[in-house]
Amino acid sequence: MEENGQRPTTHLRFVWTANGYELRERDGDVPGVGDEVEEGEERLSVTKVAPSPLPGDSRRCAYLQPSAERRLGGREAEDEG
Repeated sequence: MEENGQRPTTHLRFVWTANGYELRERDGDVPGVGDEVEEGEERLSVTKVAPSPLPGDSRRCAYLQPSAERRLGGREAEDEG
């Protein structure tokens, strides 16, 4: 999408956290479905890419969930304890 004839230089990420979802702004192009990205110390998978949920915002938004690797690692860590 274009904004004033130019591509947006940022995108949004709808990020899963233990306390609920957070909407975050990030530089660069939006990652694609199936990509894994880092948010802080977390590794998350892109499950969906859609228009921004903000009215009048032309940016794209990546919806992120914990990656399968992270979920498995969490269960293994609990089983060891």
